[in-house]
Amino acid sequence: MGFTLLSNQRALFDIPSDIAYFNCAYMSPLLRCAVAAGLRGMQAKSQPWSITPSDFFSDGERIRAAAAAVFQARGDDVALVPSASYGLAIAARNLALTAGQEILVLAEQFPSNIYVWRELAARSGASIHTVPRPTDNNWTDAVLERIGPQTAIAALPHCHWTDGTLVDLEAIGPILRNHGATLVADLTQSLGALPFDCRVIKPDFAVAACYKWLLGPYSTGVLYVAPQHQDGAALEHNWMGRAGAQNFTRLVDYQDKFQHGARRFDVGETANFALLPALASALEQILTWGVVNIQETLRLMTGDIAERARGLGLQVSDPAYRSGHFLGLRFPAGLPDGLATRLAKQHVYVSVRGDSVRVTPHLYNTTDDIDRLFKHLGKEI
Repeated sequence: MGFTLLSNQRALFDIPSDIAYFNCAYMSPLLRCAVAAGLRGMQAKSQPWSITPSDFFSDGERIRAAAAAVFQARGDDVALVPSASYGLAIAARNLALTAGQEILVLAEQFPSNIYVWRELAARSGASIHTVPRPTDNNWTDAVLERIGPQTAIAALPHCHWTDGTLVDLEAIGPILRNHGATLVADLTQSLGALPFDCRVIKPDFAVAACYKWLLGPYSTGVLYVAPQHQDGAALEHNWMGRAGAQNFTRLVDYQDKFQHGARRFDVGETANFALLPALASALEQILTWGVVNIQETLRLMTGDIAERARGLGLQVSDPAYRSGHFLGLRFPAGLPDGLATRLAKQHVYVSVRGDSVRVTPHLYNTTDDIDRLFKHLGKEI
């Protein structure tokens, strides 16, 4: 697959020159265009007589179309949700389990992608099987070795949230299907920066919170629902999810029929006049850049960071087993206490998750940022 390396995009963000922000996996900064779009939406709400019935749906459909392009799916396959946990709850509600079956998860997986499955397992008599962290960071082989007749659901990320180690869902998907198992993908730490193709991977459900790699506001998310699940049970029954909702004068004519596709799973009050315009603007900018181009540009940047980190004696995952947009650094003698706090005082921002220093750049990071990172990391060795 061809790609184009992207130039630095810092001018599109409101990031002062003395800030080295390597924390997109925590929360991305908003694009200037997204902020402007959100402000226009808030201003419209200040004069509600200017808001028409069609305005309740137009931004949602923009997001559906843009998110579908990122998912490599159809707009009808996308639901608008407020969080990854909401989307995962929809998946759990619509997947059947019986006693003795297993739900496959990773060690140290993000809590929102654990608690919902524990509850489902307890309710159905199934069990959770946790794949231990492999010593070589090859999660893919570790998962493939554990899939068997008892596997009913694999609830997996595309890359591990603590250090970016990769899970090859394209390789795992067919094996799950051969065993009659379903795949639920949490793409919160990858969608928008790591290419994902629903046509190839064929997940049953795939969800992403949008405030990280999709560069959107907090409390926004997108959920892919495979066609075979689109007649399933929604978590709530709101008026916008029903057929004919666009005709405000006839809402008293209650409808049993839902809107088509995955729209039945949309969260209530979908028409958020501040958040949705901002998210639509962010997703459209990502499509302008191209996800493949983002990934390969960030891969070059994290490769440079990884090489310099190894020069300091830090441990870095083999590039064959990690995503290009995400890096976990480990100290051989253990993580220094208070590291992230000390770096933040120098305007260098990273996260600590488990025993990993999480370094997650984006297109706004510069070579000066990287120099500043290593200037202060070097003092911690």
